[in-house]
Amino acid sequence: MLNIWPEFGLIPAVMPRYRALWGWAVVIGLGLAACSQATPSVQEDSIRYVALGDSYTIGTSVAAADSWPSQLVARVPQLALVANLGVNGYTSGSLIPSELPALDELAPDFVTLQIGVNDVVQRFPESAYVRNVEEILDDLLGRLDPDRVLCVATPDYTVTPQGSAFGSPEEQRAGIERVNAILGDACEARGIRFVPDIFAISQAATDSSMLALDGLHPSGAQYALWVDAIQPVVEELLLPSAD
Repeated sequence: MLNIWPEFGLIPAVMPRYRALWGWAVVIGLGLAACSQATPSVQEDSIRYVALGDSYTIGTSVAAADSWPSQLVARVPQLALVANLGVNGYTSGSLIPSELPALDELAPDFVTLQIGVNDVVQRFPESAYVRNVEEILDDLLGRLDPDRVLCVATPDYTVTPQGSAFGSPEEQRAGIERVNAILGDACEARGIRFVPDIFAISQAATDSSMLALDGLHPSGAQYALWVDAIQPVVEELLLPSAD
């Protein structure tokens, strides 16, 4: 269970009873973060896809093929996942200097964004999240048209066996709802599609088959339910109509 804590970016001051585990846990977290790698080759006619985000995007505690971006490209073969840049523990502020510059070289045709859980866990001011989200989305719109960007809501981790370790479930759940609303509103103002369904899906998917072994993150089976909601929106945005 040591690999739970760095995945949400906790620091010893926030979780003092886990201070003794911190040194080893950080090493594990850094090893998992190294999974953010580009695919070696892409067909010329493929839609180059880059996923931005945190532990939910990289698929912490599941096989790389079970992450939701990987499952998405398996269902939408026109997409080529050139990089999953999600990193354990990343906040919206972490993403800006680290993940956005990588897009210069990756030159994506399509980008997804899922970020906010660590802003809630680390109790960052909502005003900072608002500013960061606006900066991220505006940067993406400087590279791509609005219909080539898709944002995805943060799930409700408070319903998981390990969720109560991060504070009052009621307060944490309210925080997740607020960051989802902020991201959704920022998307609407910019003509970017937003998939809110993930929050409700996570609340219903609470049996053991829906959770990774860490008791905190989704399993590949739950990520498949996420893709059920994400795939139709992606196909509507990217694929020519049959009409």
